[in-house]
Amino acid sequence: MDNAAGTPMHPHVREAIIPFLKEGFGNPSNLHQFGKITNDAIRIARENVASLINAKANEIIFTASGTEANNFAIKGISAANKKKGNHIITSEIEHFSILNPLKSLEKSGYEITYLPVDKYGLVHPDDVRSAIKPTTILASIMFANNEIGTIEPIREISEIVKAKDIIFHTDAVAAAGNVPIDVSTMPVDVLSMSANQFYGPTGIGALYVREGIRIMPFIEGGVQEGGRRAGTENVIGIVGMGKAAELAKTEMPQRLEHVRKLRDMLCEGLLKKISNIYVNGHPANKLPGHLSICIEFIEGESVLLFLDMQGIAISSGSACTSRSLKASHVIMATGVDAAIAQGTVLFSMGIDNSENDVKYVLEKLPPIVERLRQMSPLYNRKNNF
Repeated sequence: MDNAAGTPMHPHVREAIIPFLKEGFGNPSNLHQFGKITNDAIRIARENVASLINAKANEIIFTASGTEANNFAIKGISAANKKKGNHIITSEIEHFSILNPLKSLEKSGYEITYLPVDKYGLVHPDDVRSAIKPTTILASIMFANNEIGTIEPIREISEIVKAKDIIFHTDAVAAAGNVPIDVSTMPVDVLSMSANQFYGPTGIGALYVREGIRIMPFIEGGVQEGGRRAGTENVIGIVGMGKAAELAKTEMPQRLEHVRKLRDMLCEGLLKKISNIYVNGHPANKLPGHLSICIEFIEGESVLLFLDMQGIAISSGSACTSRSLKASHVIMATGVDAAIAQGTVLFSMGIDNSENDVKYVLEKLPPIVERLRQMSPLYNRKNNF
């Protein structure tokens, strides 16, 4: 139940990449028959990834990950527009692949505005409007938060930003392939995604860049990806991502219904069986398979380890911060008390999960929580005085 960290590869995706493991060694840049085979495969994959978000094929740039896509967007757009200004708008709950590049840009003279969020993790459009300056060149607000699942009002925010002729980027790594996205009906200029969030291979992502948007190459060398991302293409990964995108678009309604049902079943059961727990994120506008909760009087890492011994995999936040003992910056930004935030755990259900999995969690988690609370001085103090 840690699909937010990465999903298992879909069987049809595995089938699609096997031929290229055996014979797909041709360099796509070569004109001979071996290069033509891989070049054609990349073309088809690019069309499928574009179709997932209703974009044009030539607007898709393949990357090595969602993290690279985010870095590419932030640094590439900033560099291409540095003569226009140096101000960038973002939120306090962005992924570290957004926040850390922005910190680097701050050191080189850029001005960054970090917008707050409400208790649900929502960025308010009016805050975006108020933050815009004559020097603003970019706004980057994530589509959906990978930890608490809140889906941001991207359409309204992007319309505000574009009305001022400012480039708008959204980190849609947690959302693309899991909820419907249509860039043809909303003024999103640049969008990041990752295949391992919708049952594709690890090590392959993509960046959507709307036609007409200038972006400096993040990796320089050859002319691959229209000269915007050099290096011999990862044919196996690209083919896998293309197939995963095709499946995600076709199967999305059934997937949404399945994981939402499991999420609601788990949430209802935990609220009945465990006292002093709090559900994070927006109650309605959230990713269908995400359930982030704070369990009072215990630490999330302890819950994670005890559940792991029972064969249950969860996260205590983002996979990028799961080895840190610090409370999640996302949870803290929503105003949760620091002590309670330490008890954050994230369940993220996928298409391979079942109702029996949920029942197993509901059987195993309550006694683990009770055991950990009996060792907590805070819990004992509250119940004895």
